[in-house]
Amino acid sequence: MRIQIWSDYVCPFCLLAKGPIQEAVAGRDVEVEWMPFELRPEPVPTLEPEGAYLQDIWKRTIYPMAERMGVDIHLPDVSPQPYTRLAFEGYQYAREHGDAESYNDRLLRAFFEDGLDIGDLDVLTDLAAGLGLDAAEFRAALLDGRYGETHQAALRQAHELRIRSVPTIIIDGAHRIEGVPRAGALREVLDKLTEPVQTSCGVEGC
Repeated sequence: MRIQIWSDYVCPFCLLAKGPIQEAVAGRDVEVEWMPFELRPEPVPTLEPEGAYLQDIWKRTIYPMAERMGVDIHLPDVSPQPYTRLAFEGYQYAREHGDAESYNDRLLRAFFEDGLDIGDLDVLTDLAAGLGLDAAEFRAALLDGRYGETHQAALRQAHELRIRSVPTIIIDGAHRIEGVPRAGALREVLDKLTEPVQTSCGVEGC
């Protein structure tokens, strides 16, 4: 079973979704892959944390949800919020070097827990080095756009799948869940998708 999760590093709901997803897939033979989606690609203006929209949604929705889930998260004061193209190109580097999951987790926490500017090349390089990746090679790859086309191909796939919001979870290319899932509900979906096929006689394979 393959689970793809389309996300953006500046979306707090993507960080909040990590716990329920990890809980739901624990002990299962599944491949979990986090996929890139830019909510506001360049040159679309990004949001400002001091603006009314972010202040309101964090107060009404994000902080209460995070408190219920026991997640330490806060609205970063980086203003305006960073573009994430460069961070996602770094993700493709980490993925090629077998460290995609750790990189993805660190980027989300770097922004929403540490308040770092994840659109800054120096910040990204330091984060990559902290994961044990080759800092000089990582920086050079981002400077020369080595993973630009790989990232754009992922965005084209998101467009083909009509991804409009994040997180969006797609299971085995067919079953779709949008938003932060409840672990129990996601487990039920996975259970149904892995149930043996029963024939009309009620015995598998008859």
